Amino acid sequence: MKNFWKSKSSETLIWLKNLFSGRKLIRRVVLYCAALFFVFFILLLNYSFSPIDIKNKTVVIDIPTGSSFLEVTELLKKEGLIQNRFFFYSLAAIKRASRHIRAGEYEINTLISPVTMLNKLMHGEVKIYKVVIREDLSLRDIAVILDKDKLINKEIFFELARDKEFLQSLNIEAESIEGYLFPDTYYFNRSMNTRRIMKKMVDTFWEKVTPSMIQRSNHMGLNVHKLVTLASIIGKESGDNAEKPFVAAVFYNRLKKGMRLQSDPTAVYDMDDFDGKVLRSHLKRHSPYNTYLIKGLPPGPIANPGLASLKATLFPAPVDYLYFVSQNDGTHFFSSSLTEHNQAVSRYVYLKNQQKQDIKDESLDDDN
Repeated sequence: MKNFWKSKSSETLIWLKNLFSGRKLIRRVVLYCAALFFVFFILLLNYSFSPIDIKNKTVVIDIPTGSSFLEVTELLKKEGLIQNRFFFYSLAAIKRASRHIRAGEYEINTLISPVTMLNKLMHGEVKIYKVVIREDLSLRDIAVILDKDKLINKEIFFELARDKEFLQSLNIEAESIEGYLFPDTYYFNRSMNTRRIMKKMVDTFWEKVTPSMIQRSNHMGLNVHKLVTLASIIGKESGDNAEKPFVAAVFYNRLKKGMRLQSDPTAVYDMDDFDGKVLRSHLKRHSPYNTYLIKGLPPGPIANPGLASLKATLFPAPVDYLYFVSQNDGTHFFSSSLTEHNQAVSRYVYLKNQQKQDIKDESLDDDN
């Protein structure tokens, strides 16, 4: 009996020894894992907030709609924006980014950190294009500007410009969108399609053209379309905002007297090959826009006027001018009679020719 208890005591001691030995092993494993995790955490932290690459390079990437996380990763890797795939995956997992990266065009500088880049992709901070549309540009001019940065599809742009259903959705009662693409500074991105960009510009038009302006226009016998049409001619005739009310007065006075507007820009508006110089032959060409041949206003705007041209149309100067001629400095000389106008034309044509001669003489002197 004594030997039995002695044996049992020995077994118990061995069991306890093994138990504590096992616990020590587990403790060692836990401590080892904790150390590994700590090292990993430090390395991941360092990776996450360090620059992607110190070369200070800007990369533009386009993430297509419907791209998977693996496809996005391959794209970023190819462009040199992922230096360590394991750490990038780990960071993306922590941020749950795999399903939240948005499609679009991004501009990424390699001096930013991976965590900043992921935030950018997750928040959809796509590349923004600042687009300045100056006053009195035509539909074709605007298409060239937007196409330069590939913000539109030109073919779709011109189709929509005359699409009746699209125009009606924008509250435009006209055959074309010409005149309603408001001149302003815009911020577009390539995720916006052609339709959306055009709508934004027309929405701006309706924001700027207030109900009081429309009421004033109706009081003057002009609906919105005629207001924009006349404003577009005024804008193309003069880039000097101070004299636009005088140009407006000339056209109003001519309309009241039944005279043709005889505006050069209208004669060349629908020419595909116009090179910028108005010739006498242009003034004789048959076109529904040529105000040298038609009476009254053309069928629609010849450009997209800004506020200065629109306000000049609504508030013309109280003068009796019927004519104006360029003074060769961006402004015009105004006359009330044809005799006075012809004298002014002769004077400024002479001065223009004299200036050309002076430039030619200076060139010859430089050669000598």
